[in-house]
Amino acid sequence: MSTVRVALTQQKWTGDKESMIEKHVGLTRQAAEQGAQIICFQELFYGPYFGVVQDRKYYDYAESVPGPTTERFQALAKELGMVIVLPIYEEENTGVLYNTAAVIDADGSYLGKYRKNHIPHVDRFWEKFYFRPGNLGWPIFETKVGKVGVTICYDRHFPEGWRMLGLAGAEIVFNPNASKPGLSNRLWELEQPAAAGANGYFVCVPNRVGAEIGEFGEDNAVNFYGTSYIVDPKGNFVGEKGSQTEEELLIRDIDLEEIRSTRYDWQFYRDRRPDAYGAIVAP
Repeated sequence: MSTVRVALTQQKWTGDKESMIEKHVGLTRQAAEQGAQIICFQELFYGPYFGVVQDRKYYDYAESVPGPTTERFQALAKELGMVIVLPIYEEENTGVLYNTAAVIDADGSYLGKYRKNHIPHVDRFWEKFYFRPGNLGWPIFETKVGKVGVTICYDRHFPEGWRMLGLAGAEIVFNPNASKPGLSNRLWELEQPAAAGANGYFVCVPNRVGAEIGEFGEDNAVNFYGTSYIVDPKGNFVGEKGSQTEEELLIRDIDLEEIRSTRYDWQFYRDRRPDAYGAIVAP
């Protein structure tokens, strides 16, 4: 399979977990009707982005992975024949919590999960209150549509993770986000295209959109800027970016043959010098 139709969700918080899940079930069905073969939801898709506050009540959004939500989307993936990347708040054990994405293949099988490796703790991104750092490395998932890797939001600021996925053979890397205006605006435009170009694979970036005022009030709520997008192995946008203010289901076609042609043009994997990079991993 060379051409893959990819779908990304960019949605506002409805106010409760079940309606968010139902909303994304509907979006997945819409994507399937339009021929999508793989879909990725935004970061922590079934809840609010609770990192804007530090409140233990949000621990209750965590569940096991695999668990009830994973199993629900496994059944949907099997019904629709679609690969699903499912960002979930995971409870491994009582009080042991991770920011996680489960990967489900088109036959409904659970392939595994990625746990967010880099955890921020800055103004209204108080994530160390909610998550342990990931401990599963940088897995690659062999799906029906190709080799899929995952990073989550803040991970995108660290080029080492992108390269780890490339070295492991990733063809499509998903980076589900909850990104807001402020420090990250310019980096949002630069980092994912740069990662795609430096590593010669596709990068797909769904983001939240809108302000969750009903959940956190005017003082605490942040206004997520959407603009979800996909970039090709040369760092070019595939189609237009998503809206900055409105919900969208983005669907784009990508051609995996571009990976081979790009890497023949730019021999970064041949010319890299791991023997010269020791200081990168020095404590």
